Amino acid sequence: MNLQLLNPLRWRKSFLALILGGFLLIWFTFIDTYSIWTRVELNQRKSELQEKKQELRKETAILKKKIEKLKTDPFLLERIAREEYGMKREGEYIYKIKEVD
Repeated sequence: MNLQLLNPLRWRKSFLALILGGFLLIWFTFIDTYSIWTRVELNQRKSELQEKKQELRKETAILKKKIEKLKTDPFLLERIAREEYGMKREGEYIYKIKEVD
């Protein structure tokens, strides 16, 4: 058996550089805490969270408009009180009709 193959000190420098480069590539791609794989996953997650943030901002703007309408429009407030909570004025009668299937 040729002992030269087993002794890393006798290998060519280009072969050693290739092994070291391969190890570093695998390390930085998959193993390291901030590996390329992890960074790609984090960037995807960041994009998803930014989209969610935009959706929530739109929803917040809509809700703020509804709050302003409720503060300024007494007829809207009365309509909601009547429809959703069954409230009535004095002297009014409410008839609830159930649908039969």
